[in-house]
Amino acid sequence: MKIVVCLKQVPESQNVRLDPVTHNLQREGVQSIINPFDLYALEEGLRVREKQGGEVIVLSMGPPQAEQALREALTYGADRAFLLSDRAFAGADTWATAFTLAAAVRRLEGADLIFCGKQAIDGDTAQVGPELAAFLDIPHVAWARKLTFVSPGRLQVERLLDHGYDLVEVQLPALITVVKEINTPRLPSFKAKLRAKSAAIPVWTAADLELATEQVGFQGSYTRVVRVFPPPPRGSRELLEGPPADLAAALWNRLQQWRGQ
Repeated sequence: MKIVVCLKQVPESQNVRLDPVTHNLQREGVQSIINPFDLYALEEGLRVREKQGGEVIVLSMGPPQAEQALREALTYGADRAFLLSDRAFAGADTWATAFTLAAAVRRLEGADLIFCGKQAIDGDTAQVGPELAAFLDIPHVAWARKLTFVSPGRLQVERLLDHGYDLVEVQLPALITVVKEINTPRLPSFKAKLRAKSAAIPVWTAADLELATEQVGFQGSYTRVVRVFPPPPRGSRELLEGPPADLAAALWNRLQQWRGQ
């Protein structure tokens, strides 16, 4: 079974900075990590490989420094990794990102199962996974918390909802986006760390993927970040101080006043 896991390298949340001109995230010189939800996707891919056989291939689109995330993925046990990196890819929205990833999957001659994290912590759109499935014309299931193979090539998925879960079946090939409830990521092995240091990670450009520059990156994006700003204050605030009994009485009086307004 060929399993593809899509990873994104994201800035540490406390180090997030925005370019004041382009409004894009500034990634150069900022400490980065693997998107946390993607680690659960990787772990699930490794678990499926252990039960069903095959290989786990990791894809990531980003600047050259994203190679660090791919090498880290190899330390967890992934078999191969590919970096999609080209200046033409810069500024991509979710559409252009999924379009580029789809071209990479096609170059790999497809996959039986594709895993993505439910969303990236820098954009929080949860769009790339479903869009990738649409570009590849395969079914997808989002918010997966448990997978069960009911027969060769057929997967039963528990999909997390706000108040429980629903159960769906999907025929492979398919794409699954996972939530953190699905597993607990393993620790990297020492043997895999040694292998990851010397592993070759091919870099694919737009030309390698046979994509025109106007199809990818900023030029191929249908959305733009026009303005970034803090939300406006929601109104006046009042800080109450004192012993709990006095605070309770004061709060009750305030609520009564607001109710009468």
